[in-house]
Amino acid sequence: MAKVKQRFVVDQEGRKVEVLLGIAEYHELLDAMEQLEAIRAFDAAKASGDDTVPFEEAVAEIEQHRA
Repeated sequence: MAKVKQRFVVDQEGRKVEVLLGIAEYHELLDAMEQLEAIRAFDAAKASGDDTVPFEEAVAEIEQHRA
């Protein structure tokens, strides 16, 4: 991740209360959070010990329940 220029909004006492981000930095953070969420979901699924199902079979089952 690129280095983020830190910009803050402060209250009347000078306490930092908000952070300002450029749109590119914001999207980088969102992408990083999505990747982290996917990694955590993978780790949880792997740790569960459940049987795996091929992707195509899972999609077919989901579509069958939608109808």
